[in-house]
Amino acid sequence: MKISEALKVLQSAPRSGEPFETALVCGFTPLHLETLLGARLQQRLSGRRIAVAKGLFGDTAGTLESLRGARPHAVALALEWQDLDPRLGFRAAGAWNPAAMADIVTSAARMLDRMGAAVEQIESGVPVACCLPTLPLPPLFHTPGWQSSEACLLLEGSLNNFALRVVRRQGAAVADAVRLAQDSPLTARFDLKSDLASGLPYTLTHADAVAEALALLLVPPAPKKGLVTDLDDTLWHGLVGEIGPENVAWDLTSHHPVHGLYQKLLASFAEEGVLIAVASKNDAPVAARALARPDILLSPGKIYPLEVHWNPKSGSVGRILNAWNIGADSVVFVDDSPMELAEVAAAHPGIECVLFPKNDPVACLALLRRLRDWFGKPRIAGEDALRLASIRQGAAFREVESGTAAEAFLSQADATVTLDFAVPSSDMRTLELVNKTNQFNLNGVRYTEGDWLRLLANPNVILAAVSYQDKFGPLGKIAVLAGRVDENEIHVDSWVMSCRAFSRRIEHRCLQSLFDRCAAREIIFDFRPTAKNGPLQEFFESLTGSRPQGPFRLTRAQFEQKRPLLYHKIVETESTSWMTSQPA
Repeated sequence: MKISEALKVLQSAPRSGEPFETALVCGFTPLHLETLLGARLQQRLSGRRIAVAKGLFGDTAGTLESLRGARPHAVALALEWQDLDPRLGFRAAGAWNPAAMADIVTSAARMLDRMGAAVEQIESGVPVACCLPTLPLPPLFHTPGWQSSEACLLLEGSLNNFALRVVRRQGAAVADAVRLAQDSPLTARFDLKSDLASGLPYTLTHADAVAEALALLLVPPAPKKGLVTDLDDTLWHGLVGEIGPENVAWDLTSHHPVHGLYQKLLASFAEEGVLIAVASKNDAPVAARALARPDILLSPGKIYPLEVHWNPKSGSVGRILNAWNIGADSVVFVDDSPMELAEVAAAHPGIECVLFPKNDPVACLALLRRLRDWFGKPRIAGEDALRLASIRQGAAFREVESGTAAEAFLSQADATVTLDFAVPSSDMRTLELVNKTNQFNLNGVRYTEGDWLRLLANPNVILAAVSYQDKFGPLGKIAVLAGRVDENEIHVDSWVMSCRAFSRRIEHRCLQSLFDRCAAREIIFDFRPTAKNGPLQEFFESLTGSRPQGPFRLTRAQFEQKRPLLYHKIVETESTSWMTSQPA
């Protein structure tokens, strides 16, 4: 991005509303980095105005320490070698002689320890993005440039310890040096003339690369939820129907290792909670025998559903989306046939359709990295491991429900709803649910970690994380309610529920618990219709008789007149509340 483009992006920002305040911490003159970081954040938060505040020149540690007790929405730390000791830069007058090396190493280690302590003191819930030194060290070591010196290795060791300390703080992240090197080659980063003249050591292109890396860490894209894969010449090499299940291959011995690498990545995804399904034109029993081979790297138990037949793949993908109950824009489809990809893309707008490069290892590596970017997440929650099991459980639930009277079925489900009113604001699983849920979402508002922290700082806030289990198994944490209590009124600012929990009357139970807990006469919902929250609109219509078009009130009398029987056992977790109720 050029500076002129960045300025246009910033000029397009909204003028009203609370700005997204970002503290830019760096020891050099930020100039272009400040502008480009603001623009990159603006692109990711188009509905917010970005405000970037910078610290004092040459005082990175002091700027970090000044953030203690402050509550910016985010902190961006761009660290360079001279921040550890001025003699590691080009502007300082200190000696570069061998006698100074031990002191420089010791001084840098102390400074990193000070900075690490300062990062740990930043308000919990404020995200911190860190870019470690990206510029070359001066030629101050006694060794030739092609040989690493002991002092240099000691400096890098101290820096690695600092980086580990940073990433172990909840909400902090460090930019990947290898990825940054791909985006900004080492030889095109440093501008000595600019460094000496103005204190900005970055070239314009490198400043933009650092800005983009920091913005991605602070406001990452929502990860994809599911991957649908073909089988023949994708999950394995060969056409299983022609050469037989025992002859399809995916290993180095057979000279087809790219398929094995793909299987290993999908197996990793499945363990991380990504949904994996198959859409293949094949004879189902033959394909099943190949999937059952003991040497396959992706366990068939991690795949659901399996759509293996001779019908169009667009129909298969449609049924998979229905089984998962997620939108096409959260899914990637991988196939070796451009025609199949085009057919699926036309039928399901928003889905990412990707060609599997079966004969090109270089392109295959690029695909694996692209998939990791799409499905990667900063942290893995315990509920992620429950996702596939809960999808299968939901299918079993619907199958039984469809064959039994709903009332009798629900009354015998042995369901327990747990409402945790003591969930800490540092529990980012609640925020993840709010930011990735679409169909049952009160208003579609997405929160940064800083915004969420501010919302929960209100002394009248009420926050509930809802978990569910029944005789089919646990669903884990599936809903979040956040709002404020004002005398006899409850203002609900955020309410989401995972689609995995539909049809179990959990939404009714949540409202019943709110009314009872707060002795409220009415609940005021900050509702806004979105293109995807139709299920929530239908729910509100069932209670009020019409679909709301904006914020509205629901009285206790209205709710109790319309709510169905509720059979769940209720557990409320808080120091003063533990209750199990009878069916209402």
